[in-house]
Amino acid sequence: MAIDGLIILDPAGRPIIQSSYTTYPAAYPLLHIEALNNALAKAPREGSVDPVIYVGELSCSSACCHVEVGGMRFVATISGDADPLIAFAFLDAFIEILQDYFGIVSVATLKDNFDIVYQLLEETLDSSGHPLTTSPNALSDIVLSPSLISKLLASVSPATPGVPSARQGGYGAFTSPIPWRKAGVRHNHNEILFDIVEEMRGIVGKNGTTLVSNVFGKIESNSKLSGTPDLTLTFTNSNVMTECAFHPCVRLQKWIRDNALSFVPPEGRFILADYQYRPPQSALISNVPIPLSLKANMDMGEFGGTFALTLTSRLIKVMENLELKFYLGEDATSAQCTLSSADGSWSFNSRTKTLRWEILNMRSSGSWILRGSWTSKIKAPRPAHAFQIRFEIPSYSFSSLKVDQLRLSSETYKMYKGVRMRSKGSIEWRW
Repeated sequence: MAIDGLIILDPAGRPIIQSSYTTYPAAYPLLHIEALNNALAKAPREGSVDPVIYVGELSCSSACCHVEVGGMRFVATISGDADPLIAFAFLDAFIEILQDYFGIVSVATLKDNFDIVYQLLEETLDSSGHPLTTSPNALSDIVLSPSLISKLLASVSPATPGVPSARQGGYGAFTSPIPWRKAGVRHNHNEILFDIVEEMRGIVGKNGTTLVSNVFGKIESNSKLSGTPDLTLTFTNSNVMTECAFHPCVRLQKWIRDNALSFVPPEGRFILADYQYRPPQSALISNVPIPLSLKANMDMGEFGGTFALTLTSRLIKVMENLELKFYLGEDATSAQCTLSSADGSWSFNSRTKTLRWEILNMRSSGSWILRGSWTSKIKAPRPAHAFQIRFEIPSYSFSSLKVDQLRLSSETYKMYKGVRMRSKGSIEWRW
C-alpha cells in the first residue's frame, strides 16, 4: 500500500514538478494527468470534481488523488489496493512542509526553488512510495531553507579557515535524542502560544431541522522555548474532547490516566491535538446547535426564478466573513439582487454560475435580507436545492474548551504563554 508518485500541475494543467516513476512506463504519469484534466474540463461547476479519479486505460487498477492549492493541483497516483487516505494524508503533510519552507505556495515560488522542492520530495517519499521524513524539524536539518541558502551564498565560503560550514558543530534533529526536536535550541524570549480552532460542519433540512452537525477542533501551537522544556497542559473540561489524535510528542499514558497533555514540544509551529466535540450527555440530541438561521422563499418560473433570503444570527458574538453561495444551474445567464443593508455585497460569477452573498460583520441583532431574481436559457431552470454557507467567529469556541494551566519542568526560565480561540463553520442549508 504505497504511493506511486507525486505530480504538481500548474493552473493550466501542465506538470511543473514530478517525482521519478522509474518502475512504471513513461506514459503512466501522463495518463493520470490527462484523466484529471479531462475530469476538470467536464465538471459542470467549480469544486464538483471527485477527489479520486480512476484511470481505466491501464491493465492494473490505478487512480489519482488530487487537492487544489493556490490554483495548482497536487496529484498523488496510487495503484492496486492502496488506500486513498494515505495519499491524501501525504499530500497534506507535503503541502504543510512547502508552506513551512516558502510561506506562500505558488507557481512562481516552486519554479524559483526547484532544487529545494525536489530535495524535499526525495526526503519525504522513498523510491518504493512510502512516506519517510515529514517532520519539519528533521527536514530543516537535511534540506536548507531558501533564506539560509542565501545567507550562506552571500557569506564567505565554508572552506574559509575559522568559518564553520552549515553542518559543522550544528544542532539538528538527527543529533538530538528526541526525533521531533533539535538539540541546543536557544531563544532570548521564551514563549509558547496555543490556538484552539474549531470547525462546524452541518446539514440543515428543508424544514429547518438540523440533520447533522459536528464540531471538529485542533490545538495549534507555536513554540519558541529554549533547551528541552517538559510541559504539562491541563483543561477544566477535557471531557468535551473525544476521538482525539495527538502529535507524537504527547505521552498517551498521561492523557489516558489524567486527561492531561504531557509533552516536549517541537520547535516552531505544530498541531498538538485534533479532536471532535462531544456535546453533554444530558443533551436530547447529539447535534450541535447551528449559530444562524436562514429563511428562503423561492419561486421557480419559466426561464428563471425569484428569491428572498433572510439571515439571522443566533449568537451574542459577532460573526465575520459570512459567505453564502447559491448555484443557479449550468444554464443561468444573469442575476439581479437588492440588499436590505449596506454591510453586505453580492456578485454573480457567469463562469461558475454561482451567486455569492457576503456579510463582513453579522451582529447578534437584526436580520439581513437579499432579494433578487435570475434568468436561464432553458424553460425549466435547475438550480441547486441547497445553499452553501461559511462563516468565522473570533474569540469563540463551540465546545467551550478551557485551558486550566500550563506547567514547565526541566527548565528554570520563565516563559510567556498565550491561548486564544476562534471558530468557523461550513453549513449546507437545503430548501
